Amino acid sequence: MKVAVIGCTHAGTAAIVGTAQMYPDAQITVYERNDNISFLSCGIALYVGGVVKDPQGLFYSSPEKLAELGVDMKMRHEVKAVDTATKTIKVRNLANGLEFEDTYDKLIMTTGSWPIVPKLPNIDLDGILLSKNFNHSNTIIERAKSAKRITVVGAGYIGVELVEAFEMNGKEVTLIDAEDRILSKYLDETFTEPIEKSLQDHGVKLALGEKVSSFAGENGKVTKVITDKGEHEADLVILCIGFRPNTELLKGQVDMLPNGAIMVNDYMQTSLPDVFAAGDSCAIHYNPTGQHTYIPLATNAVRMGTLVARNLVERTVPYMGTQGTSGIKIYEDNIASTGLTEEGAKAAGIAAESVVVSDNYRPEFMPTYEEVRLKVVYERGTRRILGAQIMSKADLTQSINTVSVCIQNRMTMDQLAFVDFFFQPHYNKPWNFLNTAGLQALPVTAEAKAKETITV
Repeated sequence: MKVAVIGCTHAGTAAIVGTAQMYPDAQITVYERNDNISFLSCGIALYVGGVVKDPQGLFYSSPEKLAELGVDMKMRHEVKAVDTATKTIKVRNLANGLEFEDTYDKLIMTTGSWPIVPKLPNIDLDGILLSKNFNHSNTIIERAKSAKRITVVGAGYIGVELVEAFEMNGKEVTLIDAEDRILSKYLDETFTEPIEKSLQDHGVKLALGEKVSSFAGENGKVTKVITDKGEHEADLVILCIGFRPNTELLKGQVDMLPNGAIMVNDYMQTSLPDVFAAGDSCAIHYNPTGQHTYIPLATNAVRMGTLVARNLVERTVPYMGTQGTSGIKIYEDNIASTGLTEEGAKAAGIAAESVVVSDNYRPEFMPTYEEVRLKVVYERGTRRILGAQIMSKADLTQSINTVSVCIQNRMTMDQLAFVDFFFQPHYNKPWNFLNTAGLQALPVTAEAKAKETITV
């Protein structure tokens, strides 16, 4: 069996390792246009901020390790075209410019994603950078040394983490986003408001609800970011607007979402059974809505890549879908979310309700205790759990993994109210705060409603 892998991303590395281990007689060839693999881009802010001193720790594999498994690693090789009808690919060796063709029995597309770069006036000015791979991170660190004013465009996870890192390194920082709130895809306003205040308290300038229209510069170097509401001086600009899938090679050959994300079934097959895809190049089954959605996360990527290997020859293990579970730490706040926010549910056309719990996470008789804020979103009528968000100075983020499992198994708020959680004063209260959220959402009896009406 001849297996060709295009792109040694998170998903690609997982697929390659699994394929090599499960099918030792397979002839596996990997085409990667970069000179390194498996860089954890989610660690860029930690590297930039100096928390991670040795960047080699951000690589969890290498071409040499994969070659030891018998894999033919074609580094610095770019695939120029794929013909799925004839099962052939055209490749260019970037080191010497030579081009050649190869064939495959099974094709694994793990080409990942690339930052969105809007076509704006003067966007090619020196000092406007991207944040995605290892080379980007090194450039950011080097350029930030001499920069005084740094502007980050995009208030998603990467943008917010970079802002914190720059501020802690003593820079004047501005965060711009077209949305009115930061992290709006992951958190509702009851969570983003205190995070925004925390950033501002640390001296970060927030320019929210502003859309970048152009850039200005002197002597070829950026000096200003111009929005529809004003101007922001900057010596360095980092674009963190979002990502789009790298899928041009298969355009018109397999089914895709409008943004180019490849559609795969539960066994990671595209609309062509011998073409598999995984990771940031794909749409993924999103359990809260039951639809295919583009959610580029490393966790999704490694799971999907592992499943490619498991299902390459025959369908054995189906994917269970995702909730888009994620977490972030901003200064002293530990934050995590899973599934739909309340705003996201409305946008998806789902009639949703929510409960918010604000309580100390463990008994007040303990020497110390911290407040936890939890929000759980659920579907009206069915009461099925759709999503949750949590924030606390204490690290309680693992609770969101529990809710993720609840969503995956289509549990209701009524069930959450009485799930069996342990009690120990060091860690929680007799009613765990997840139970409390479920209890708060329990339907009120007709008698209680009547009493409430009389009281009013």
